[in-house]
Amino acid sequence: VQVVESGGGLVQPGGSLRLSCATSGFTFNTYAMSWHRQAPGKERELLATSASAGGKTTYADSVKGRFAISRDNVKNTVYLQMNDLKPDDTAMYYCRANYFYKQYWGKGTQVTVSS
Repeated sequence: VQVVESGGGLVQPGGSLRLSCATSGFTFNTYAMSWHRQAPGKERELLATSASAGGKTTYADSVKGRFAISRDNVKNTVYLQMNDLKPDDTAMYYCRANYFYKQYWGKGTQVTVSS
């Protein structure tokens, strides 16, 4: 199983980034996919979830209206479009795949929002 995030980087406040999470080794369209982040000294935070096979999406209040999760069940990839980024969005961003008791995490991609 592979779960690999990419697309992080340094961006100015108000800017945008699109994170990608490429996966392999499991039946992608049966898994719920989610994005999480963890800033230094803080707990990991669930940001957005996409139910299996392109079902319902949900968002944390902290990113609602700014971030959008989407998935491509052909490419086995999930995305996180992040707009109007703020310094408080600075964190390591992680992708997770889960199906009942099974879950797989990526190693993360760093997002830094700074002028």
